[in-house]
Amino acid sequence: MTQSASGIPPLPARAAATLAAFVACGATAQTGAPARPALPLWEAGVFAAGASQPAYPGANERTQRTLPLPYLIWRGPVLRADQGAVALRALRTPRFELNVGFGGSLGSSSDDVDARRGMSDLGTLVEAGPRLVWNLVEPGPGGPAPWRFDLPLRAVLDASDGLRHRGWALAPELVHERRLAGGWNAGLRFGPLIGDRRLADTFYGVDARDATPAREAYDARAGLVAWRLGLSLSRPLGDDLRLFAFTRLESVAGAANRASPLVRRDHGVAAGIGLAWTLARSSRPASE
Repeated sequence: MTQSASGIPPLPARAAATLAAFVACGATAQTGAPARPALPLWEAGVFAAGASQPAYPGANERTQRTLPLPYLIWRGPVLRADQGAVALRALRTPRFELNVGFGGSLGSSSDDVDARRGMSDLGTLVEAGPRLVWNLVEPGPGGPAPWRFDLPLRAVLDASDGLRHRGWALAPELVHERRLAGGWNAGLRFGPLIGDRRLADTFYGVDARDATPAREAYDARAGLVAWRLGLSLSRPLGDDLRLFAFTRLESVAGAANRASPLVRRDHGVAAGIGLAWTLARSSRPASE
């Protein structure tokens, strides 16, 4: 979901996708900065990161992960694998871009979460669908627009269950990116995550066979899943090494399924930090 549904992507158990989004954030905006040399067409390397987050929005238990993984960035005029997402550009102007995006998230075992104990696990999810990007400010030299509005709509499929369709997610976000003093790049994003009934049932529904004296049966409803406010920071530590970190606040206050017995807390905070090491890059620059 980019920050899956968006890049980002931002659904429950999204640690790997979220961390990868900030590994590939070298093309952040530079408000008031002079033009930079063009970024390379492709980069490849590895990153290692640690993250802690609620098991899902509304969970009162956390999951921790350490992730050593490879990454690839491709900045082609049509196919883009950058900013933590893969996208096919269908339309691009200085103000608007329409693309078909892809994302994913790792699953989690229900045995690790008391509220879901005995229920089915949350599987590894993959996402695909259109995304409209609206640059609220004209892009400047050397970087994207500092303010934009993202509107991704993604089908959610369960890779752990034969790509079974788990529903649809809509994640509109207001995004601000800028370059700070000292070489730091910062990103701020805010918006709701909205799901249809099938997606809501994946995370908050309780079937009659899973009901217990402490967990009554519950039919999930379509609507607001959570509000999300995220901050990311990154800084190069030389030509090939980059430090990155993120934190994200999620709130299910006023959400459509706040009454689910699986919701145990209104607010949760996710955070992570890591290093990315570029092993190879193209001598050919990216071209818009």
